[in-house]
Amino acid sequence: MPVIESKTIKSMNRAGGKGEVQITYLLPQNQPTENCQMFSKVTIPHGASLGVHKHDGNSETYHILQGKGLYTDNDQTYEVGVGDTTFCADGETHGIESIGDEDLIFIALIIKS
Repeated sequence: MPVIESKTIKSMNRAGGKGEVQITYLLPQNQPTENCQMFSKVTIPHGASLGVHKHDGNSETYHILQGKGLYTDNDQTYEVGVGDTTFCADGETHGIESIGDEDLIFIALIIKS
């Protein structure tokens, strides 16, 4: 079985969010599967965020590995932490901000609708 090399990028103000976010692509961006558009580990430092954004033609799931976040699901906002999983359906909006003392780290999976 071949080992897939991951690639990490840093992105400022991602989706209109605050500060710098680090994204490690676990599935290379140039090798998506038929339905999987992104499979990555996302790291958001305290006070930084991914801005609220809409999904068109796909859905996104976050699974929290470390830290605490303030998750916005359409017009509702609530706290998420280790072990929580969120889902943003096609046509819906979401965003997340790191609010804990440590980095917020989660797995992000985007699947075509």
